Amino acid sequence: MELVSIERIEEARKLLEGITRVTPMEHARDLRRLHGGPVYLKCENLQRTGSFKIRGAYTRIHGLTQEERARGVVAASAGNHAQGVALASSLLGISSTVFMPLRAPLPKLAATRGYGADVHLHGAVLEETLAEAIAFSERTGAVFIHPFDHVDVIAGQGTVGLEILEQVPGVKTVLVATGGGGLVGGVAAAVKGLRPDIRVVGVQAEDAAAYPPSLAAGSPVRLSELHTMADGIAVGEPGPVSYAHVSSLVDDVVTVTEESLSRAVLLCLERRKLVVEPAGAATVAALMQHPGAFEPPVVAILSGGNVDPVLLQQIIQHGMTAGGRYLKLHLRVPDRPGSLVSVLTCVKELGANVLDVEHSRISGSLALGEVDVALALETRGPEHCKEVEAALADAGFTIVP
Repeated sequence: MELVSIERIEEARKLLEGITRVTPMEHARDLRRLHGGPVYLKCENLQRTGSFKIRGAYTRIHGLTQEERARGVVAASAGNHAQGVALASSLLGISSTVFMPLRAPLPKLAATRGYGADVHLHGAVLEETLAEAIAFSERTGAVFIHPFDHVDVIAGQGTVGLEILEQVPGVKTVLVATGGGGLVGGVAAAVKGLRPDIRVVGVQAEDAAAYPPSLAAGSPVRLSELHTMADGIAVGEPGPVSYAHVSSLVDDVVTVTEESLSRAVLLCLERRKLVVEPAGAATVAALMQHPGAFEPPVVAILSGGNVDPVLLQQIIQHGMTAGGRYLKLHLRVPDRPGSLVSVLTCVKELGANVLDVEHSRISGSLALGEVDVALALETRGPEHCKEVEAALADAGFTIVP
């Protein structure tokens, strides 16, 4: 299979002038110490539609013939690709139909409709949604726009790589969130086409990583199950076109845990003041989980920022827990006036923030004259948690495992 050339990516960049933004590059000084050199974040979460997807969608749809344009286009997506296809079609004056899962987040659903697409909800999981979109294409003649497995899509996504080379000329390693492989394949084609010495590394969620077994087998392998909060990179099987690019051009694919993903979202929010979805923060998760693994200067692509506010709240709590900034304690204290005050005073003096307190005398395991106290605390980190536990134990309160 012929891979996308640097010339094709440069053509895509000219096509996208005035359509997409040259997204900013942020210097992440707080991540420098983990890798011994500069780390930069390529903010595709600030791209039009909130992700890089508009690049590939517009390039693909622009390349349709007049007869194909007249038939309209159809896509299936949980959010980012849907918005990219909807906006690209609107800009080109083409009708678009988008199928989304039944439980698609309301903000993504509203945004896709706002960009002009006719949206249909179908399927409990994305595979069912995809099957319905393909069936619609076969029934109506609408052109199916694949989210990653097409050379035009890969060429459009590759324009991110051209911008990286211009913004950080000395870059040694580029980290790319990887689902189906369209973005990492395009970025690798651009980077390797001009600077073959630069290392390109894909990043996948540990429990939704189809590329490691596929690369080991020498062909796309289908996963039986996917379990990750990073729905933007939850792809069960690489396509033949994207697989050819990844297997030929990408130097390595690493995986990250759910804990690392949630901590990365929280870091972007707190330290960078950037709203980034779990899939978009996968590269930051890799930087945090694999210290010293990537030669600096490193550029990590933040591929998207479309996250449901309800999910974001859950991710923040999960990230704080994973980072040791939440502490839940179960104490046994004497049942006498002032005991609870003593517990809370001890916590206050240590600088922990009380989030919740539950006081109960109803338990078969309690001795006469004892009460249960359950505490939920916000702390400064793992060492602070240990300090709080030790101080409560020294004060005579029994910590129940």
